[in-house]
Amino acid sequence: MPQTFRYIALIPAAGVGTRLGHDVPKQYLRLGAHTMLEHSVAAMLVDARIDRVFVVVAPTDTQWQSIDWSDRVEFLAVGGMSRAQSVFNALMTLSGRIHDDDRVLVHDAARPCLTKTELARLIDEVGGDDGGGLLAVPLTDTLKRTEDGHVVETLDREQLWCAQTPQMFRFASLRAAMSAQPLHGVTDEASAIERNGNFPRLVLGSASNIKVTTEQDLMLARLILDAEGCA
Repeated sequence: MPQTFRYIALIPAAGVGTRLGHDVPKQYLRLGAHTMLEHSVAAMLVDARIDRVFVVVAPTDTQWQSIDWSDRVEFLAVGGMSRAQSVFNALMTLSGRIHDDDRVLVHDAARPCLTKTELARLIDEVGGDDGGGLLAVPLTDTLKRTEDGHVVETLDREQLWCAQTPQMFRFASLRAAMSAQPLHGVTDEASAIERNGNFPRLVLGSASNIKVTTEQDLMLARLILDAEGCA
């Protein structure tokens, strides 16, 4: 049976990244010749199955206008105060343009090191699954629970995974999940899907698909991109 849906990427990029302490939002920091946002967008465009990439920016953001973007990239100036709000606003904005069965891949603007292999693996393993899924890696560190700065318990890590992006779901399923509950506490799309009674599939990602949060992450991202010849 021929495929009847499209793959659409959605990148929330309305944050300011204050923890890094730079004068510009972290998505516009340079990683070599290009900004972090450019790398994250390019990582989605590398797979020809991605029909279009929608980038969600703050209504007051004009920095993206000074960059030359692919014809497959479109900006939505509907960003909110949180990632969840930005994604929700974008889904509502796109309701008349995207079909219910189209697959939406939500990717962090601060994950510039996603590789073609990981993206292809997610699409290959989850594309035909209406339940959706996400990239993730098994937890390798020992976890401690603390009280007042002291260890009170060592947690079993055997069934724990670290969630990454992209996270891919049917457009209608994700829109319903994001609409069915308060957005407070929704830290990623999978958590909204879970709260709505569904169980996304985990797809093996890579430790190099880091999320840039600190200055050390920024330096590591530059090294990873340089090693891959992408900087």
